Amino acid sequence: MLLPSLPRRQVGFSLIELAIVLVVVALLSGGLLMSLSGQQDRVLQKEAEDQQALIRETLLGFAITYGRLPCPADPALNSAAGGNEALQQCTPAPHRASCAAGDQQCALKAGVLPWRTLGLREIDTWGNRITYLASYDFADPLSAAEIAAGRRSRIEMTTEGNLTIQDGAGNNVALAIPAAYIMHGKRYAGAYQTDGSQLGGAAGDEAENADGANNQILISHLPTESFDDLVAWIVPTVLKSRLVAVGKLP
Repeated sequence: MLLPSLPRRQVGFSLIELAIVLVVVALLSGGLLMSLSGQQDRVLQKEAEDQQALIRETLLGFAITYGRLPCPADPALNSAAGGNEALQQCTPAPHRASCAAGDQQCALKAGVLPWRTLGLREIDTWGNRITYLASYDFADPLSAAEIAAGRRSRIEMTTEGNLTIQDGAGNNVALAIPAAYIMHGKRYAGAYQTDGSQLGGAAGDEAENADGANNQILISHLPTESFDDLVAWIVPTVLKSRLVAVGKLP
């Protein structure tokens, strides 16, 4: 006698169960991707901060060696032609009262970091050039007459820079700054590229940092959705103390 057959049990997942699994996987994947993206941003931020610290020490080292800060490099030149501080024949104004044949001065008050002159990387961690501004009274080479008279530094104890750092709300963060350098962050807005072109898209506080040749105010504050510039500057008291320590001042 044959026993009645029992219904076979279905093996596998129902459509509802599959849908639930897919939703869970999607949520986990999204969270993992966000976590990895955040980690990468933190790594790049730390690399940028380390690079800024190296730039600061290199600029101070240049000043100790030459008695001045380097002039900005021409941002419009490509990688093959650029990277050297931009110098030109001295003219009496606006740099100083008198010039002689052969004397030089900075050709620009704002450009990009002279990476070749300083022996540094051309680009930051996001692949952009680093904006650089320097006051003429801190960066112009000494004239032949000044060197002959025994002057060892362009900078004097009373020399003041012409850059002001603000917080974006009109409050001054630092005054009389001799030089500053800017990484334009992940957003890139206003940054110069290795082919000499400048990216657009800078607005608000980022626009203030992208037109350094037209004014002497730079903006530095915590990142927001519309601002991620990293602004650093040379502190005049630190610079002058380094020059005093090596006998270039007073």
